[in-house]
Amino acid sequence: MNTIPNLPHGHDPIALITGTSSGFGLLTALTLARRGYKVIATMRDLSRKNELVQQAEQAGVLECIHLMTLDVTDEASIASAIRVIIEQFGRIDVLVNNAGFAVGGYVEEVSMEEWRRQMETNFFGLIAVTKAVLPIMRMQRTGLIINVSSVSGLTGFPGYAPYAASKFAVEGFSESLRQEMLSFGVRVVLVEPGSFRTPIWGKGIAGIHSSEGSPYQTRLDEVLRYSRRTAETAPDPQEVAELIGRITEKRAPKLRYPVGKGSRVLILGKTLLPWKMLEAIIARSLRAMK
Repeated sequence: MNTIPNLPHGHDPIALITGTSSGFGLLTALTLARRGYKVIATMRDLSRKNELVQQAEQAGVLECIHLMTLDVTDEASIASAIRVIIEQFGRIDVLVNNAGFAVGGYVEEVSMEEWRRQMETNFFGLIAVTKAVLPIMRMQRTGLIINVSSVSGLTGFPGYAPYAASKFAVEGFSESLRQEMLSFGVRVVLVEPGSFRTPIWGKGIAGIHSSEGSPYQTRLDEVLRYSRRTAETAPDPQEVAELIGRITEKRAPKLRYPVGKGSRVLILGKTLLPWKMLEAIIARSLRAMK
């Protein structure tokens, strides 16, 4: 049962989700559709829609899902998608900023091009979509924006500085935006997953940056072993989709929702422990994967 105020009588709420071809985005689209939303499921390349369509058919919610092209790094693509959504549905009640990917590698060995590409999608793309939706929600005097961050937005790990930097940026942006929009009835929430079984880490590991004879190779190997082992034992990403579904039902959601194995422990550790101790724990965890 949704709790969206100012929703016209007899109308289903409208949810816009970015990055729905796989992972959290795909599962969130299915979850919100089951909860009675009309879901605008967007992705950069619609040729990757097959998995979502297949699962939506199996779940009996295909008629609730409207597929649309949206590239978060292309302002024209964003503007076009938002225009079509408003023409067809007249409003946007929930925005889930999920599109993103992970660049891996030690700082010295990641090119500036890759740094910029990471920020362009994970941070600037998120801002661009949010800015396009804000006037609609502001005029509605209601709306919910859920930014999918990460525990990497709370604690940086070696070998994933570009990803951590992008998610730290999302955290700060969301804190400021939440305060700006409260008086307009628009709620802003951060969902902070730990490691889950999604394609993002497999792609990140496969594309990790290193150079021949790298002085960082030994430590990078430790990071890769840790990442692979963590990915193998990670929990079901449906847990994150269900959390997002529950958040949409809350009248006064919190700012932060950490989710996943060890995420709350990590947050507590960073809050209570001296940094050197936390640093030693992370280093020991990496070495333990040998």
